[in-house]
Amino acid sequence: MFYVRRVCVCFYLSSRASKWFTRGWTLQELLAPRSVEFFSREGNRIGNKRTLEQQIHEFTGIPATAFREYPLSQFDVDERLSWAKSRQTTRGEDKAYSLFGIFDVQMPLLYSEGEVKAFQRLREAIDKPFKGQSYPYD
Repeated sequence: MFYVRRVCVCFYLSSRASKWFTRGWTLQELLAPRSVEFFSREGNRIGNKRTLEQQIHEFTGIPATAFREYPLSQFDVDERLSWAKSRQTTRGEDKAYSLFGIFDVQMPLLYSEGEVKAFQRLREAIDKPFKGQSYPYD
């Protein structure tokens, strides 16, 4: 996801009902770039993800702080997983695959494994760096 940080992405924003806010792959497009500009259908600039963070939060349920310069790792794993919960993808697996950048993980795409298995593998990839570590609160 870090390669996208320097990109400025522009989208047309018509309303809360915009499909852009419900598609799985657009989650990374919203969170990764430092700047995302929104325009009306007529081409008028509406604002950017910072100036519209409250509206975007209301549309998506994602905390407004996620649209700022903070690392996404400040949000716990379950919360970040929940951001994809209501998003739609053509294939079930893509719901998990669209989160790779948000968790900074890499794993092979196995189309035909299904959504449940894809999320199991994603969770294993997320948890892998922490295996064998002990925590003071354990």
